[in-house]
Amino acid sequence: MKTVLAIFLLSFATSALAQTSPVEQASAPGCGKDDVKFDVKTEKSQHPFAKPDPGKALVYLLQDDTDFLSNPRPTTRFSLDGSWIGATHSSSYFYVSVDPGVHHLCAGWQSFVGFTAGQKSAAAQFTADSGGIYFFVVRNHALQEREPPGMKLRTLDPDEAQLLMSKYAFSASRAKK
Repeated sequence: MKTVLAIFLLSFATSALAQTSPVEQASAPGCGKDDVKFDVKTEKSQHPFAKPDPGKALVYLLQDDTDFLSNPRPTTRFSLDGSWIGATHSSSYFYVSVDPGVHHLCAGWQSFVGFTAGQKSAAAQFTADSGGIYFFVVRNHALQEREPPGMKLRTLDPDEAQLLMSKYAFSASRAKK
């Protein structure tokens, strides 16, 4: 009888664990579907700095590979409010126009082979104001002492952003079909 009761309780616990709660399924609200991949082209001679259209804001997205001591370098995808909007590769940047309001940003390495440990994605929430310009940087790092390869997503000071943009390539990307 005890054996039957133990099997019954074990099967009940297993089925309860198989059901996932909303907390277990949580993911960053800004991330897009994982199956979207990008082709990226960079242009080192272009360094555009745009102003926002009336009633809009601009978001600049930079990839800093200064501390990525490995080749090849990762392609970093960026998603805004759940849709992938573009990608960068090897110290480059692009910008996107957004409506004012709360937005969810996500960055993640695109199918980067060779690293199994470390942080390969990051997320942030921000509120855009009409006429505002916002700068975010993904700092990729690899093969540093005592730190696994990965990325960090941070806001960036406008002066520092413009300095980096003057040195980085401009990125143009399109989703692969």
